[in-house]
Amino acid sequence: MWEIVKSGGWLMIPIIACSAISLAIIIERFWALRKKQVIPRHLVAQVWHWHKHKQLDEEKINTMRKESALGRVLASGIANSKFDREVMKESIEETGRHAVHELERFLNSLGTIAAITPLLGLLGTVLGMIQVFTDLTTHGAGDVSSLAGGISQALITTAAGLLVAIPSLMFYRYFRGRVDELVVIMEQEAIKLIEVMHGERSQIDDDIESDAS
Repeated sequence: MWEIVKSGGWLMIPIIACSAISLAIIIERFWALRKKQVIPRHLVAQVWHWHKHKQLDEEKINTMRKESALGRVLASGIANSKFDREVMKESIEETGRHAVHELERFLNSLGTIAAITPLLGLLGTVLGMIQVFTDLTTHGAGDVSSLAGGISQALITTAAGLLVAIPSLMFYRYFRGRVDELVVIMEQEAIKLIEVMHGERSQIDDDIESDAS
């Protein structure tokens, strides 16, 4: 293995570095984008239960805010639930934008690696072919051994660049789709919270108006 890396020349160093970074990002994003981590099950129902039984205190809200992205979004809505529907919705949307930014963390880096590693491989190919033609000029076509280094560099760096780029691009696309899916579910859950809280308030207002009549 070391001989193959050595044959690829100095451009193998950034390609290997990119592969290590890509692998670290993929493992980290798999862990961070777990559905149960981002969107705990039945969280809205739990919040509604606490709210209905007057148990939704500051401690529960802070805990919910720290535990998940959906919790941060819902906590923002709860903090502004005393205002009208639009204010509550705007606060949820603002917090949601920050949550999405966190979900997309490192994805641009992964996409950049997927884009530049084939170019690094191509650069290695160009440098290898330059070496081949330089050796041809110096030693002629009869000395095959003098051409082997340039040909090895041309082929190995191209293959290495593609081996890093292909899985990096695959996982980049996968995580982008995963984030989009999680964002849609978060929006649905946030809408449920708005509906149950302001639906209750509307019902209370209607009861007061009926009593007044």
